[in-house]
Amino acid sequence: MTLMASLKPVHFLWEVIDRVAVIRLARPERKNPLTFESYAELRDTFRALPYAEDVDVVVLAPNGGNFCSGGDVHDIIGPLVGMDMKGLLAFTRMTGDLVKAMLHCTKPVIAAVDGVAVGAGAILAMAADLRIATPEAKCAFLFTRVGLAGCDMGACAMLPRIVGQGRAAELLYTGRTMSAEEGAAWGFWNALHPAERLEAEAMALAARLAAGPTFAHGITKTQLNQEWTMGLDQAIEAEAQAQAICMQTRDFERAYRAFVAKEKPVFEGN
Repeated sequence: MTLMASLKPVHFLWEVIDRVAVIRLARPERKNPLTFESYAELRDTFRALPYAEDVDVVVLAPNGGNFCSGGDVHDIIGPLVGMDMKGLLAFTRMTGDLVKAMLHCTKPVIAAVDGVAVGAGAILAMAADLRIATPEAKCAFLFTRVGLAGCDMGACAMLPRIVGQGRAAELLYTGRTMSAEEGAAWGFWNALHPAERLEAEAMALAARLAAGPTFAHGITKTQLNQEWTMGLDQAIEAEAQAQAICMQTRDFERAYRAFVAKEKPVFEGN
């Protein structure tokens, strides 16, 4: 289905460029905070992506020099103070569902971060498969600074796997800002680029992935996520089955024939 090219979101900006979907939060004057509506719309968009034949890669991009300032103080945090437990749990489950939708969307997700990526904005970056940033990028899991636990939207499970248990514990307990240099040294950022080059680098990386064996990329993403809870024997068996599936694709055959002909393979994602 080619539903993604015709998507007309209300609460974020969306465009598809050469099979790369670019998402930007749409309130640059407020450093792009999330609202109840944008959370839900992003969740539903990522849930639809596995069925989108016109999108191979997703780029989460900044808008107006910032990535995302987290949940809007007036539109989210204020109303949450007056909610009962049922309403609060519905909200926290919805935000977690956005992360789950990103993890299960079968497409590589690249976060390109400039300016602030804090609170839920830091989570969006964390939940991406690849993360690049500018030297000016500031990332903070600042939940404790608003009286909440650091365990938000999967942070206690995912962040230690990216930066290590001790570093994750420090960031989640203190809510302090992780500098771009720290994030790069710790493996949170895959690379740092000047602000004027950030989006071009993100799109170049996305184009490289989109030109690859996209069906196989979906398998890689699935295994990266599922193997968190597997023992080594389970993981090796799961990868044997996954790779056998990929060996039945036309892309595998295309790569072989291109190698024999001493040509570069042209993958088609099937």
